[in-house]
Amino acid sequence: MDVQDLAKAVRAGDRRALARAITLVESARADHRVQALGLIAALGVDRQALRLGLSGTPGVGKSSFIETFGLMLTAQGLRVAVLAVDPSSARTGGSILGDKTRMERLSRDPLAFIRPSPNRTELGGVARRTREAVALCEAAGFDVILIETVGVGQSETVVAQLCDIFLLLLAPAGGDELQGVKRGIMEMADLLLVNKADGALLATANRTLADYAGALRLLRHRPQDPEGFPAALTVSALENRGLDAAWAAIGSLAAWRRAEGHWASTRAEQARHWFTQEVRQGLLAALEREPVLGLMRLLGEKVALGDQTPEQAAADVLARLGR
Repeated sequence: MDVQDLAKAVRAGDRRALARAITLVESARADHRVQALGLIAALGVDRQALRLGLSGTPGVGKSSFIETFGLMLTAQGLRVAVLAVDPSSARTGGSILGDKTRMERLSRDPLAFIRPSPNRTELGGVARRTREAVALCEAAGFDVILIETVGVGQSETVVAQLCDIFLLLLAPAGGDELQGVKRGIMEMADLLLVNKADGALLATANRTLADYAGALRLLRHRPQDPEGFPAALTVSALENRGLDAAWAAIGSLAAWRRAEGHWASTRAEQARHWFTQEVRQGLLAALEREPVLGLMRLLGEKVALGDQTPEQAAADVLARLGR
């Protein structure tokens, strides 16, 4: 694989090349990692897309929302990339990766690109290389990138380090005002979208909206937010209602953050965060290589037999790494 040729094809918007590039950066092989770093360097960082993170519990309608929302954007001539993270089995390591099946209409749209990826049991709702996949989609010229998390609940805060605006999808009757003020994913969100606000659930959705709107007023104001944000809205992916209002709110918030300098500073802090994460992951990988691996096994046996405390054994390993 010629990295320079692949980079040129990605920048030209070749969808097959983009898919190959994402496969390359997600590979765990050492030689592929070297090529992936060369590819990222060759692509540069001169293109930026609007990065939207999307989280919500299973069954809240994330895929339906993304498809309807994505089709609305492509109808406006915008190129939309969807990076959907699927949970991996803790036993087998396998993933279903069925997001293209769920978003059948959007997957056929020539202005859309959908890429499901396994999280490989990574915590935080996203895969290890999702950030690099985002960079590849930006280099390919996409205007909007939707990052859909695994969807497991309050712990999915890592996506906030990947996106410009974080959307949290909620179900009608999914919680009361007390649920809304819980720390964690709630205070990371920029927009709370109560989905399924249609049919028999419309009244329930409006009550849920009122509960969460009240909860938002109790949260401390964030410097990166203008007046009125974080905001709560109702949407219906089924009836295609409220999505234009959500898009208008996203545009308003993005424009304000750009004008006030928060956009650039947030991306700079995100880059710093992922640099730190790469160093940490590298240190963890060092524990899986000899001679440290042999030392880990030896000390592990001593800890299991009670000959050494876990704390002292860990200190011995860290001292070895610090040489």
